[in-house]
Amino acid sequence: MIAFKHLLLLTTLMFTTLAQAADSGNFEKLPPLKNFQVNTENMVSSGLPSKPHFDVFKAQGITTVIDLIPGDRSEEREIVLDTGLAYENVQVVWDNPTLENFQEYVGYMQQAQSREGTTLTHCKLNWRGAVFTYLYRVTQLGEPEAEAKADLDAIWQPNETWQAFIDTVKAHYQVS
Repeated sequence: MIAFKHLLLLTTLMFTTLAQAADSGNFEKLPPLKNFQVNTENMVSSGLPSKPHFDVFKAQGITTVIDLIPGDRSEEREIVLDTGLAYENVQVVWDNPTLENFQEYVGYMQQAQSREGTTLTHCKLNWRGAVFTYLYRVTQLGEPEAEAKADLDAIWQPNETWQAFIDTVKAHYQVS
């Protein structure tokens, strides 16, 4: 069952009012957050957040941000660190996700899970994020395949490249 604070987080991010945005120092409504999803009690994923989202994240208990977008991510890194959140970046090239990318992600997730708080995994549309959180749940947390897969399917249907990546990671961790 999804914890109350995560329902509150979801509601806040999806339906932030002008007053709530003003309270966080932003006098405009927060832009919608693409494909936001509560994955577990301490894991959420989404598409690309904007600067005002990070203040809301912190207020709602997110302590770590794992960004799966490749390239120069120094601007987001600075924003996240200035907000007081931990920041990690795994450079996941869209048409070439690798087992090494996932293993790096697992390392960051294990570090984050050893601390209190919730971890946000994000990319541009939460397609990479949905796959990585799905794989983490089935290979590391031992969650039922059907439950984790339903969350992945709610975000997108992986293309051939990403399905091959999923199959490679699951085979490596001996998960069927």
